[in-house]
Amino acid sequence: MADQYELLDSGNGKKLERFGDVVLERPCAQAVWNPRFPERWRSADAQFDRSNGLNWSGRDQLDDAWHVEIGGVVMKLSATDFGHLGVFPETRTLWNWIRETLTVQGKKKNRPLSFLNLFAYSGGATLAGAQAGASCCHLDASKGMVDWARENARLNQLQDAPIRWIVDDVIKFLRREVRRNNCYDAILLDPPSFGRGKKGELYKIEEQLVETLNLVHQVLNEDPAFVLLTSHTPGFSPIVLRNLLEQYHDIGRFECGEMLLTGAEDVMELPNGNWARWINE
Repeated sequence: MADQYELLDSGNGKKLERFGDVVLERPCAQAVWNPRFPERWRSADAQFDRSNGLNWSGRDQLDDAWHVEIGGVVMKLSATDFGHLGVFPETRTLWNWIRETLTVQGKKKNRPLSFLNLFAYSGGATLAGAQAGASCCHLDASKGMVDWARENARLNQLQDAPIRWIVDDVIKFLRREVRRNNCYDAILLDPPSFGRGKKGELYKIEEQLVETLNLVHQVLNEDPAFVLLTSHTPGFSPIVLRNLLEQYHDIGRFECGEMLLTGAEDVMELPNGNWARWINE
């Protein structure tokens, strides 16, 4: 799959990344080492920092939005006031894994699979699932992000794919799905450290992740494919995430690791979050 993202360098609490033709410098607390390629930082088209509030320098020189292919999915990017762009490129290898696994498992089970993406943001994983032929349910509490994801679906000619677009609180939605006996073959969840639902419902990962996983377990089909759990919350290491999943499954395979921002071979990998998954094998 084509990929127009590249980590160019990191260090001194920052990261330098290329998104298509746009090079951006943004904060990254875990990049505590010295930059390896100081000269590359002069190529940045814009910089974002949090040293005195939330500030962009050079954002006025950027297009309001531009399109970049990442992990086999075309994504609309835009420099938001909070320094986000509409994509977390460290998740791109997981999109590839989701696409491949849903394709293989769909052939193995001889039917299209159902894929539920919770806290789904701008839809990269949802669209990877749709590319694999899965019937997808995309859920996020932000209407703006669901609209953004739907625009990404159009960019990938997936506007007519079997995708349910849901704006809702995750826990409320899952409770309804349990009552309705609606089940899924594969589930991805990327809970925030702190967030609010559609009607302002408070979500704190330390207090509500176990309840969320309990509900996720209840909406799995009898012969599911996988559950994938990701997190950017400090302290939620790969082993912590794996241990959480192991509470619910006695058989199958467990894997875990770090999500990485990567570039050319001479660029140091930059960890940016963790993942764990249960695979029904």
